[in-house]
Amino acid sequence: MNTQSNVIVLFNEQAIRRVWLNEQWWFSIVDIVTALTESRNARRYWSDLKRQLTEKEGFAELYEKIVQLKLRAPDGKLRETDCANTESLLRIIQSIPSPKAEPFKHWLAKVGYERMQELADPAMSLDRARENWQKLGRSEKWIQQRMTGQETRNKLTDYWKEAGVTQPDEFALLTNIIHQEWTGLKVGEHKALKGLKSQNLRDHMSEAELIFTALAELSTRQIADSDEAKGVTENARASKKGGAVAKNARLELEAKTGKSVVTGDNFLPPVKKPATIAAQASKKRDT
Repeated sequence: MNTQSNVIVLFNEQAIRRVWLNEQWWFSIVDIVTALTESRNARRYWSDLKRQLTEKEGFAELYEKIVQLKLRAPDGKLRETDCANTESLLRIIQSIPSPKAEPFKHWLAKVGYERMQELADPAMSLDRARENWQKLGRSEKWIQQRMTGQETRNKLTDYWKEAGVTQPDEFALLTNIIHQEWTGLKVGEHKALKGLKSQNLRDHMSEAELIFTALAELSTRQIADSDEAKGVTENARASKKGGAVAKNARLELEAKTGKSVVTGDNFLPPVKKPATIAAQASKKRDT
């Protein structure tokens, strides 16, 4: 199977996980249910909808087209997730009463067309990433650091592939070793510190966190290359050494500034706090 790495895209600021498999996009159905219904329990909604479609709407043929693929879960682990291609999703959406259904159909067509463009011109994917970050209010300085860090990451994963690291869970293991070594936190713990769930951790890192992550991954690749590391075990050792380089630099900077590099800061929209009864009563008196 021709599989590429997991990719997150946004529909109305809702993260939609997807993976490129056999020359087409496959999307997380649960994420799409969340985007269309704003259900507090999208998994239960999807489970009920599957049963309804199977029992009442002759869903058997469509059900066979749904596949379980490993997508990154909120805890950072890869978990089996119900996924569907564009054709099947359009059928499923017909059974979801939502005013967002039509806009979502247009969005599906758009992301499919963009993928074909990116295959012809890979630079376009970088341009779209920059545009998305700009829409989310990121500064040009942050965007540049994010893109530089992604290039560093890509070079590392390319090395791992050539060194015999092929499975998604192996990539996740090595990444976690690097991250835990330089931050003192597992990837999932760092996400929890920032209050993240399905969001991409790197998209919510500060400029300093991005820089130190890039330093850790650059150091890992150069150490692995120098050691001619092969397979998971040897690359795990190189990952720990590379993470330690960034850790030492972090500790030195923190000693001089008195500020922690690893923080709980994020770019999530602020939570709107409901007005208290007293405040509402006061407002009525004033009017």
